[in-house]
Amino acid sequence: MSHTTAHLRTALHLAERGLPVMPLRAGKLPFGNCRTCTRSACGDRPHMKAAGPCQCPAPCHGWAAATTDPDVLASRAWARVWRQAAAVAYHPGGAALTVVDLDDADAVAWARQNLPATKTVSTTRGEHWIYLGTMTSPNGVRPGVDIKSAMSYARWLGPGTGIMTLLPDAVRALAVKEPTTVRPASGAVAMPAPAGDAVCRHRSPAYLERGITMAEQRITEAAKAVHTTVYRTFLAVLSAHGRCGCLTETHIGRLFTAAQAKGESLRHCEIAWTNARTKLGM
Repeated sequence: MSHTTAHLRTALHLAERGLPVMPLRAGKLPFGNCRTCTRSACGDRPHMKAAGPCQCPAPCHGWAAATTDPDVLASRAWARVWRQAAAVAYHPGGAALTVVDLDDADAVAWARQNLPATKTVSTTRGEHWIYLGTMTSPNGVRPGVDIKSAMSYARWLGPGTGIMTLLPDAVRALAVKEPTTVRPASGAVAMPAPAGDAVCRHRSPAYLERGITMAEQRITEAAKAVHTTVYRTFLAVLSAHGRCGCLTETHIGRLFTAAQAKGESLRHCEIAWTNARTKLGM
């Protein structure tokens, strides 16, 4: 099997699982910009907030070119790029994931002492720790530690080992330059904060608690089509609270726990959550 075929097959497999993927050239770098995207006008750079999916005829600007569309991945326009590809990467934020990139043994040792256990993937020099949830993607948050999530990409190195857990505040805090500005109560998982940090009109303990309790009950009482029920329940919760910062790791953990009690795997929960976010354009 040629490298081209192997990379494309890997990309199609990951896309089917909900991971937006893209090819990398030698040096673990994305392919260069086309004329339409000169000087990153389409938004491949992490500091550019108005980034969007690539609309060009070939993958040309990093994470924004990542896609789950098999027709695009296997299209004639992408064929030349796959022939030149040296590896496959994915856009973690597009799949509601965060990768903590630990670049050496010292960084790995620090993570084992300071971060909650989660799914891990071995790299050439260290490890990727993968959490469920999105955040910004700063590099160099501490020696040997980068974060890859929104507006970023990570090389695909295999499925890894362990059970993926929710993105903890300890990882979010790494992106905050001044520790005194950390707001532990915000706790939004896989959703952007409300514009201007406005107070959410839903942020009522009774309203939110009632909504989560009803969602748990709906999943628990499902007699059939459990997977569909889980997806539709996640969709309803995200529709009501997904854009305003109400949901915390605890709330999402309760929904996942209810789904797993009905026989859903953690991976199925992750996929259902990601698909619900995609459906709502989050």
